[in-house]
Amino acid sequence: MNDPISRPLRLGVLGAANIARAFTSGVASSQAVTVAAVASRDAGKAERFAQECGIPRFHGSYDALLADPEIDAIYNPLPNSLHAEWSIRALEAGKHVLCEKPLAMNAAEARAMFAAARQAGRHLVEAYPYRAQAQTLKLSALLKEGAIGKVQLIRSSFGVAFSDPANIRLKPEVGGGSLLDVGSYAVSLALLVAGERPDRVSAVARWSETGVDMSVAATLEFPGGALAQVSSSFATAYHRHALISGDRGTIETTYLNHPPAGGPPILTIRRGTTVAAVPEIIEVPPGNGFLAEVESFQRLVTQGEAHWTGATPAQSIDIALTLDAIALSARSGTAIRIEV
Repeated sequence: MNDPISRPLRLGVLGAANIARAFTSGVASSQAVTVAAVASRDAGKAERFAQECGIPRFHGSYDALLADPEIDAIYNPLPNSLHAEWSIRALEAGKHVLCEKPLAMNAAEARAMFAAARQAGRHLVEAYPYRAQAQTLKLSALLKEGAIGKVQLIRSSFGVAFSDPANIRLKPEVGGGSLLDVGSYAVSLALLVAGERPDRVSAVARWSETGVDMSVAATLEFPGGALAQVSSSFATAYHRHALISGDRGTIETTYLNHPPAGGPPILTIRRGTTVAAVPEIIEVPPGNGFLAEVESFQRLVTQGEAHWTGATPAQSIDIALTLDAIALSARSGTAIRIEV
């Protein structure tokens, strides 16, 4: 970047899907980042998206966006199966990359992506908006200070109903299924709380007619002794919740991407080991997760890794390895040991 302090980070968006629209709307108020261009394989669609979202430029191909000298970084919200290919191309074109979760289809792809980032001397990070939220930052602070003692059990779940076969989330050829979608959130939260990668995973799943997982439940065993139960589903009513149990208390969180309807984000902590422990409600400031995340990304690019609130490259690899193991266990019916 030229003179990064005096002007915003100029971001280009790959694709014009609904998530790209939500992202662009969420970051529009930022003084640190500007969405300067959007690309679609359909030039007309890109033009309409740019006009509707107030983006100054559009491109009729992804390659044209990567070649744009006025773009510093790329936001990649393409289908899961395209994350590795187009993130690597963007890195090779000299752009930093903020890639939607899951970073890749598997750990091998994730490793190749980070290798490309190192080779290019550019930053690549995985987009989990909840990681930049005050709710999660407060959770991490409470765990660090030992507010509930040593973590023993973690339960994290995320479910949302999808049933239309035309929905991209239900298409196996593009990396559909609940595990890689909402399950990546539940897994990432469990690993964030545990502070390490599990070494053994057991899972079961229920499958759609097309072969994608509709519901998954997994048990993660961590080297430090903690256990986690994580679940994902496209077959349930919406829910997003985590319970963290330590030897001296518990914390509940919704680990939200964006503020909830009807009130501020909260954490519920119980300090104590008996039924008499009184719940304490901790309110945290609301805020759009896309905005908080992208401004953290800008600080990463301009000031360094210490300013990024999201997953580190090592953590993203651990998440990918865990997702791989869960999928393999669910299909094989056996426990899987993660060995690196």
